[in-house]
Amino acid sequence: MGGDPPAAGDTGGLEGRTFLATDAFGRALVPGSLVRISFVDGQIGASGGCNSMGGPYAIDGDRLVVRQLAMTEMACGPRLMNQDAWLADLLDGASIRLDGDTLTLSNGGAALTLVDREVADPDRPLVRTRWVVDGLVEGDAVSSVPAGVVAALTFSADRVEVEAGCNRGGGAASATDATLTFGPIALTKMACEGGAMQVERLVSEVLSGDVRYTIEARTLTLDAGGVGLVLRAAP
Repeated sequence: MGGDPPAAGDTGGLEGRTFLATDAFGRALVPGSLVRISFVDGQIGASGGCNSMGGPYAIDGDRLVVRQLAMTEMACGPRLMNQDAWLADLLDGASIRLDGDTLTLSNGGAALTLVDREVADPDRPLVRTRWVVDGLVEGDAVSSVPAGVVAALTFSADRVEVEAGCNRGGGAASATDATLTFGPIALTKMACEGGAMQVERLVSEVLSGDVRYTIEARTLTLDAGGVGLVLRAAP
């Protein structure tokens, strides 16, 4: 790799960025897993595909220093659990090299190559993407959409088409960089039961007035203050 290593105590262009693994040396990454490392406000966050880990970080010469790494305790399959442990061992004291959008970490004969998330998995456009509801947010709790229920949003320049879980319809919608503003949403009047109506009730509650939103890669999050939706871009 070209370029000079960061100076001691310098974040070397890492701060505020997230990287996704594309290759590893010394082990094979678990197929379908996502290995992710982020650097935000002096904290490193990482996941080997199961648990999340994090703590303060620093750069000392060409070494990454991670002294107090805390990890969640989710139970996953043994291959993902082993990958989490391998990643945790790799981080502290790893030789670090940042070349543009490519980050390389190496430690004890193992190495990991990562690419900036915005390059490897860019943000999907709000407009003309079909956003399928994946999570229902009420207070601090996020629940999954009941099996067999489909809710989705598709935005155009000044309108949103709504699949609400039972009924369909749409209404006016406009966007700034951080806020969506919804006009009245008109839906059909089919009678549904159970999970479909639960989803429709929350979708209707969220799609009203000004709603904060963020897009990261293929995830759209709507925050209406106490209630919200987590949506994924359809393939």
